Amino acid sequence: MTRIKLCGITRPQDIEVINKINPDYIGFVFAPASKRYVNEETAAALKKQLSLTVQTVGVFVDETPSIVAELLNKGVIDLAQLHGHEDETYIHMMRGLTDKPIIKAFRIKSKDDLINAQGCSADHILLDAGAGDGAVFDWDLLSGYSRPYFLAGGLDPSNVGEAIKRLHPYAVDVSSGIETDGLKDPIKMREFCDTVRRFIT
Repeated sequence: MTRIKLCGITRPQDIEVINKINPDYIGFVFAPASKRYVNEETAAALKKQLSLTVQTVGVFVDETPSIVAELLNKGVIDLAQLHGHEDETYIHMMRGLTDKPIIKAFRIKSKDDLINAQGCSADHILLDAGAGDGAVFDWDLLSGYSRPYFLAGGLDPSNVGEAIKRLHPYAVDVSSGIETDGLKDPIKMREFCDTVRRFIT
């Protein structure tokens, strides 16, 4: 069954909608360069309002391992998603600081990128086109790919059904595809979740 991750959550009103539509994961972006950036205090406050059935993912770009681990160990986030140049040495360092799950993101431009992702020691991998820019990569590259993955990049309510039907990913991850004018749109959020569930039932 394909899981659902709604990323780039920033506001209490987003949490109100999330508690009603009940995705599997939501994402807090801790990368200061992102327009969806939240700090620890905001993320912690939002998590307090969140249903216990939804897990929180912290998205980081080349952050110091101890900072990532602290947020995990405090319970501000349940999983860490590494979206920068973090390598196996970095992941090994994280293993010494926390036992919480790690997702490593890969930008997919060729089969070589998929080979690199296949061998990653993270608990999960995420396959993306870029960095939250709403682009879709060539899904044909995933033909025959065996490792379970989070699928990201350009997903929205209009194409996520096709993605599930063709690829059967472990999870689908959306951010800009459920926004209007740069803010999370309750109608699109609900439509995305409804579409996923329609295609996996």
